[in-house]
Amino acid sequence: MQPVKNLFNAREATRPVIIGLLVLTAIGACLAVLTKQWCRINGWPDAEQHLHLCYSDFSQLFGTRGMADKLFPYFTGLPAEQALEYPVLLAIMAGVTALLIPGTGFSFERQLAYFDVNSAVSFICWAVVVVAVAYAAKHRSRDAIMVALAPGIILTSQLNWDLLAVMLAMTGLLAFSRKHIVLAGVLLGLGAAAKLYPFFLFGAILVLCLRTGRMRHFWVSLASGVVAWLAVNVPFMITAFDEWSRFYTFSGDRPAGNSSMWLAFVWTGMDGSTMSLISNGLFGVACLGIAWLGLTAVRRPRMAQLAFLIVAAFLLFGKVYSPQFVMWLIPLYVLARPKWREFLVWQGIEMFHWVFVWLWSAKWVSELKYFGDSWTIEIFYGLGIVAHMAMLVYICMKIIGDIRNPEHDLVRAEGVDDPLAGPLEGLGDSFVLGSKTRA
Repeated sequence: MQPVKNLFNAREATRPVIIGLLVLTAIGACLAVLTKQWCRINGWPDAEQHLHLCYSDFSQLFGTRGMADKLFPYFTGLPAEQALEYPVLLAIMAGVTALLIPGTGFSFERQLAYFDVNSAVSFICWAVVVVAVAYAAKHRSRDAIMVALAPGIILTSQLNWDLLAVMLAMTGLLAFSRKHIVLAGVLLGLGAAAKLYPFFLFGAILVLCLRTGRMRHFWVSLASGVVAWLAVNVPFMITAFDEWSRFYTFSGDRPAGNSSMWLAFVWTGMDGSTMSLISNGLFGVACLGIAWLGLTAVRRPRMAQLAFLIVAAFLLFGKVYSPQFVMWLIPLYVLARPKWREFLVWQGIEMFHWVFVWLWSAKWVSELKYFGDSWTIEIFYGLGIVAHMAMLVYICMKIIGDIRNPEHDLVRAEGVDDPLAGPLEGLGDSFVLGSKTRA
């Protein structure tokens, strides 16, 4: 327990600051509840839940994937089309919380109870993320206010179980910053067992370890992560392989989803597997570009800067850019480029996008009962997609500028090198592309 205890042992984030941040997170959680209140009162009828912007996978999956009958994911005996296409840790969360709801069978009361229990779990994860960001930011701990009151989290915290993965990812980076390399790997590995993206954070660790010549730290963290991922996944791989593998086959075969740039190519007739191949190829090229950026920069980039760019590339080139994915980026943004005005513009765009995702969905789920055959909703939805992707590209370009011109980096301008560097802090460069000398 000592390594875990030491994670939250930094003098910069004082107790009053942490208490204040938790109070603000509680306010954010209350606002989140209010955004779902129509459905909490009226239920989750098909089209109306979209129209009132209160759709949630919690309530939707409770009645359609066996949770109402306490059939644990991967062992449900349900037809393939009803099996839960989620990674292991998210499936476990969905199943365990269902076991906490008294009784069996579907009813509005039990659906509401399931929704509320999972919302509470998400809010706890949110609070941990806020505290982790506060400690990871060290001298800028108050920047975690952005995470505590982020509109992107307020709107999406009850949509899916993503905050579990975000919590594991951020505590993993915090552990690395506190020089707990094995624990960092374990947390990132568990995060990858909940959502794929925490695994990509090892890429940022790789680049920084390569530059400093401390590759042992990378291999130890990666090995720890792989062991943690296997420990969670192997039991299900052995006992329910078809159900376990559904997440991976579904992800590869599915067509373009919400708010992805690939929606623009649907007219070509390109199938999901072809899109996956191209999408993964583009993401791979982007990762190579980020590695090149990190290895050629005059001054070593900060961990959060590389992590943000990697995750942003995954979202920009991915087949699906669901509204809740913004939660993956918010804590990394706060650590990479904590600029309030830019953050608020970004979140305003995400709010616009959020509204028209659900209005567009309401139109088609209701079979044109809402908004008729007018294309106005599609136009605004398209604008929302373009705007939120363009803003993300803009932020990436600004972070690249900060890496290329470290004197413009807001965090480093205050005399700090890299709050997340951990065992790499203060080390000179051992390997820099294009350099013939060693620092």
